Amino acid sequence: MRMSQTKHQKAFTLIELLVVIAIIAVLVGLLLPAVQQAREAARRSQCKNNLKQIGLALHNYLDAHTVFPPSFCIGFGDGGRWSPIARILPYLDQANAYNLADLNINYSVGVNATSGVCEIAVPINRCPSEVNRAVRTGTPNHSPPNYAFNGGSWKLFTHAPVLTSGGTPGDGAFAPNSRFSSADFRDGMSNTLCFSEIKTYTPNVGNGLEGTDLIPASISGFTAGKFSLNGHTEWVDGKVHENGFTAAFGPNAQTVVSGIGVPGASPYVGDFISCREGGAACVGQPIYAAVSARSYHTGMVNVLLMDGSCRSISDNVNLQTWRSLSTRAGSEVVGEF
Repeated sequence: MRMSQTKHQKAFTLIELLVVIAIIAVLVGLLLPAVQQAREAARRSQCKNNLKQIGLALHNYLDAHTVFPPSFCIGFGDGGRWSPIARILPYLDQANAYNLADLNINYSVGVNATSGVCEIAVPINRCPSEVNRAVRTGTPNHSPPNYAFNGGSWKLFTHAPVLTSGGTPGDGAFAPNSRFSSADFRDGMSNTLCFSEIKTYTPNVGNGLEGTDLIPASISGFTAGKFSLNGHTEWVDGKVHENGFTAAFGPNAQTVVSGIGVPGASPYVGDFISCREGGAACVGQPIYAAVSARSYHTGMVNVLLMDGSCRSISDNVNLQTWRSLSTRAGSEVVGEF
């Protein structure tokens, strides 16, 4: 008599299935941060490369003109308002954008208002980690920048008694009406900041002619003038609150400004400008600016030095070292950074 044979089918038990799911969850939990870190490392590398290209373009401009471009021009007509990035477009492989612009007139009038040049997103002027790339709508529309010139430690410029007569530049690498050559950087071009990262749509308060030559410990008390949520939104504009930074406070400084004139607004982390370049109210007055370098890279900002090299600077950099790096001829001793 043949014994019947029972067929057994292989299958997972519930416990085995739960163990497998748990292992997969652990592996995913370990893998995702690694993937995110790799992506951020790639973004930081691309950001540094953008700054490097800006440095090369600035030195090509220097070779062609014997000086670096000014941040802004006062007393030279409306064409002086254009930013350093706009002036070096031909050296950034952006000849098409440069040809759309007429740098002899204001960027917001005539052909400049209709050609779309202000809205162009210059690729080299965009950090891949930036979270707010929205075009600022207006007449014309504007594309925001992610890299800004070094305006110095605190005092950007002192206007002459007559607006059209210019004035005296501050201690930074760029200033209104500046014509700095390599010889002007007596601290050494490898010890002077050139450009740094900034965040788009940074709030700011200003135009109240507040401030003294002494760098303040805080800007929370500066309340006069105009409040704006639209700092660093116009890549074509050479004003410091649009395309510059200063070293009054360190990288990613948590400086608080109040939402003056904005109903229900809470205090914001933002910047301060005592008076905007070229304004009639600024005649005979200094421009003080606390416009901080900022980025979305955790704990640091990428910077370009005047010699064309790039560095990552920690948020914890010594403040005096940071300020010393911002001056072109301060004769300071710069430590490790």
